[in-house]
Amino acid sequence: MGASTAVYWDPFDRDIAHDPYPVYARMRTEAPLYYNDRHDFFALTRSGDVDTALTDWRTFSSARGGILEVIKANIEIPPGTLLMEDPPSHDINRGLLARVFTPRRVAALEPEIRAFCIRCLDHLDGVSSFDMMTEFANEVPMRVIGMLLGIPEDAQSAVRDRADAKLRTEPGEQMKVSSRALMDVDLFADYVDWRAQHPSDDLMTELINAEFEDAEGTTRTLAREEILTYVTVLAGAGNETTARLIGWLTAVLDRHPDQRAWLATDPGLIPGAIEETIRFEPTGHAIGRYVTTDVELHGQVVPAGSTMMLLVAAANRDEHRWPDPDRFDIRREVRQLLTFGLGTHYCLGAALARLEGRVALEELLRRYPTWEVDWDGAALSSTSTMRGWETLPVTVG
Repeated sequence: MGASTAVYWDPFDRDIAHDPYPVYARMRTEAPLYYNDRHDFFALTRSGDVDTALTDWRTFSSARGGILEVIKANIEIPPGTLLMEDPPSHDINRGLLARVFTPRRVAALEPEIRAFCIRCLDHLDGVSSFDMMTEFANEVPMRVIGMLLGIPEDAQSAVRDRADAKLRTEPGEQMKVSSRALMDVDLFADYVDWRAQHPSDDLMTELINAEFEDAEGTTRTLAREEILTYVTVLAGAGNETTARLIGWLTAVLDRHPDQRAWLATDPGLIPGAIEETIRFEPTGHAIGRYVTTDVELHGQVVPAGSTMMLLVAAANRDEHRWPDPDRFDIRREVRQLLTFGLGTHYCLGAALARLEGRVALEELLRRYPTWEVDWDGAALSSTSTMRGWETLPVTVG
């Protein structure tokens, strides 16, 4: 096969991002270890390879971040940036946040999440067309994270917009990376200081009072800067991904109206629809890792110091794991899903994202059993890590 017909994947190519799955299929077959010489990174696409890399944190490290541009920039990562740490510091910090994301505590949020969803949809009474992202998908996770963090409702939109801005790029361009831009901790400084004087039943209060044993063996509470880092990480991670999940549910079910009808008549199928959508169109389509030591993969040596992209979206459609992987099927038995990661860095907020997605879809279908997406007006946004709808205009019946 000549060079002109060799498979090519570029995370910043808008045409590829529109529908990357044919390229992913070729990569799994023709280049299971792919190298992009333009941006100097490797990529893995087969589910078994991605499984292994996600669990081998010593070889495939998170210590320089999980985003291609961040890894390449080699910037200093503030302590407590959970997504950008390896054990043992990762395990200590994760243990602190795990106190907040217990199954019981997450489940207890359902009534308030439902109330947020109903309130958002109530605002749309009498409206036949609206942007699903602006009016609903972006609103729900913002309210939930704001509630967890104890941020007043009138400030939540500004917090979300500023946090999301750090994760956005201009179409076809790379993220502008700096320590300051990545961890905009000043955004939450006033709230943390206020909450220290006015404790409540929220995440900030929990973090302010939490005692733990640090990496040096000292029992202490978190410093102010550490609390700011935790809160900033959670705000960025919780808003963007869940909003895009709701967007994908809207888009995929529009393209599969028969399955949407099943869900409208049998809401018990909705949890399965969430899992299949997370597999079929993961919001985080790729995870970056820094390679700490020479490693041989598919007969080639990936040298220490390389950047490795783990293409979760490709692995989620690996035909060796999933029968008929390009078919969307809400009745599919979904196992070994890679969208939330695996091993040490398995997403701490996975249960919350599933809960938000389920409740949002239940209330959406209760209000609107059918809808039509205006595909000409829809805009897809993609970065090296995220992929989802920026705008998604719908007409409801």
